[in-house]
Amino acid sequence: MLKGLWSDRAFDQTSGQKSQAQWSGAYPPLVFAALFVFIFLLHLPLLQLPYFWDEAGYYVPAARDLLLTGRLIPHSTVSNAHPPLVMAWLALWWKVVGYATLVTRTAMLVLAAFALLGVFRLAERVANKQVAIASTLCTALYPVFFAQSSMAQVDLAAAGFIFWGLSTYVEGKLVPMVIWFAVAALTKETAILTPLVLAGWEIFGLIARRSSLRKLWLHGGDTGAGSVQRIASLLIPALPLGLWYVYHYRHTGFVFGNPEFFRYNIAATLNPTRFLLALAMRLWQISGYLHLWILTLPMLLAMWMLPPQRDSDSERPRIGISVQMVFYVVMLTYVVAMALVGGAVLARYMLPAVPLVIILSVSTLWRRLSFWPAAIACVALGFVAAWFWNPPYGFSPEDNLAYRDYVVLHEDGERFLEARYPMARVLTAWPASDEITRPWLGYTTRPMRVVRIEDFSLDEVVSAAEFRSNYEVALIFSTKYEPGPRRWDRWQTWTALKARFFGFHRDLPPAAAAQVLGGRIVFSEQRQGQWIAVIELERQEMQNAEVRVQK
Repeated sequence: MLKGLWSDRAFDQTSGQKSQAQWSGAYPPLVFAALFVFIFLLHLPLLQLPYFWDEAGYYVPAARDLLLTGRLIPHSTVSNAHPPLVMAWLALWWKVVGYATLVTRTAMLVLAAFALLGVFRLAERVANKQVAIASTLCTALYPVFFAQSSMAQVDLAAAGFIFWGLSTYVEGKLVPMVIWFAVAALTKETAILTPLVLAGWEIFGLIARRSSLRKLWLHGGDTGAGSVQRIASLLIPALPLGLWYVYHYRHTGFVFGNPEFFRYNIAATLNPTRFLLALAMRLWQISGYLHLWILTLPMLLAMWMLPPQRDSDSERPRIGISVQMVFYVVMLTYVVAMALVGGAVLARYMLPAVPLVIILSVSTLWRRLSFWPAAIACVALGFVAAWFWNPPYGFSPEDNLAYRDYVVLHEDGERFLEARYPMARVLTAWPASDEITRPWLGYTTRPMRVVRIEDFSLDEVVSAAEFRSNYEVALIFSTKYEPGPRRWDRWQTWTALKARFFGFHRDLPPAAAAQVLGGRIVFSEQRQGQWIAVIELERQEMQNAEVRVQK
């Protein structure tokens, strides 16, 4: 019945014209294979890079613990209560193929290709093949999606399952919808927002059934029993997620991760001022971040200034208003929710929303521009340029190829450190503290001894200088991307707000850190706003001289 109802609604979204044959339904393995080969070739130079930041700090250790012990709760790192599906996926690949970064990144590219197939299928269902191809291309090339595609993290995979769930939702296929949304929630807990907000949207639609707002709901003509069935189905994916939290609580005593994780990501974020600042950042991330404005701005101009193009005797159809409303509800939910929670305002948290923006924008350009393929080509080129070009403001290196610069810097610095000071105690901060104590992360061949500080701000370095006897050498690096002095950096209020709500600090440059610590720089390297340096303390230099004299 529901499938038939969706078939009726399909005529509304295409102005009464039957849709073309759908590639994702007729040839899904072929489309998936093409997508995988495409992104695999794009990522080929990156596939053997050691693990970066949160990969090294949580996801890879958690997956390795699962591989070695069979336990879902990690023990080599503090549990953050993230559902274990992606970690189990990686452990399975390592069990079958072997533990290697190449295997890890290939496994994640498989999930990325599946996510792109979900984008293609969703766009094809709500629009047509041309829009689906262009939307999938733009999504694959968008810097945040591109950088995350081969990284061992959970956000992109969860977003992919959400797209599959949305596709089955608009088709009215309840059983597959429940499965995809449940799998998404077991990939990352925040994915449960999508089915829950859709259930709320359905409830609101049921209440407004007799009003003029009725046309805004996807199944506006359904009976009350049909709406109740859909609402119940949308709530089911919360059950397996709830069981995971029960399991986690029984084994750790905590529901939502360790207390520090909960404080950083939830308790410390519930401040009205911080919410407004984070809300503005989230809106920017789904509308203009890393050249996304090259797509959204022309979309707005075309929608306001140009009439629809005509094919044969009719104008090109738009995505149905009811489907657009579903997209808007999901996007707004993630903007607001991710402004409320999450200690770091990371762009990857918005991956469930950005491809929806891309689909709507591409559809508008297809509908209103005669030269829309050229416009999409310009967007694609702009996205590729943003892989290499860092914005003139602070951002997370994991959002484009700046993460490669970080990894290469740390490879060079830590190999130098291991070769010259293999037995030294090293002053450093996370994540380098993990990188040089866990050889299986890919940076060193043997573990080194570490004295850890929080960062390389003036206060931390001065504090470390008071305990010089605890270490012989320091490995310092940029813990924040530093684009250089900007006019807004002189605004002390803004700097204070960033420090208070978003953990902003300024790392001491290597020369200043060496002076405070009482040592000299023996290695330094920098790449596009990031740097690393090794500082040898003076007494270590004297000991080395004594050893050379004795020899």
